[in-house]
Amino acid sequence: QVQLVESGGGLVQPGGSLRLSCAASGNICSILVMGWYRQAPGKERELVATVTSGGSTDYADSVKGRCTISRDNAKNTVYLQMNSLKPEDTAVYYCHAKLRLTYGGAWYNYWGRGTQVTVSS
Repeated sequence: QVQLVESGGGLVQPGGSLRLSCAASGNICSILVMGWYRQAPGKERELVATVTSGGSTDYADSVKGRCTISRDNAKNTVYLQMNSLKPEDTAVYYCHAKLRLTYGGAWYNYWGRGTQVTVSS
């Protein structure tokens, strides 16, 4: 029943901005970390940004200063504000969550289906 649903992707011109959202739903006990990864054609999936339940964040060097990740714990939702977008940011962006279904249970990794971000003039 657990599901991660991304939204907010689309086509923007270089220098533009997008705000991605990902909502986790289902019988979730707690979420340890949520984040965003991306994969461009012919390339490996790479980390973009993550945020823990305590609010600690990590960013890829390529997006530092241009992206901000935030989290609404009450809504089990993570956001990625992307500014000053470049053509090399073009990729499918995937939402990720490490969560557990019961207190004291195992932690599991869940992935969304992805949302396309295209930066082109």
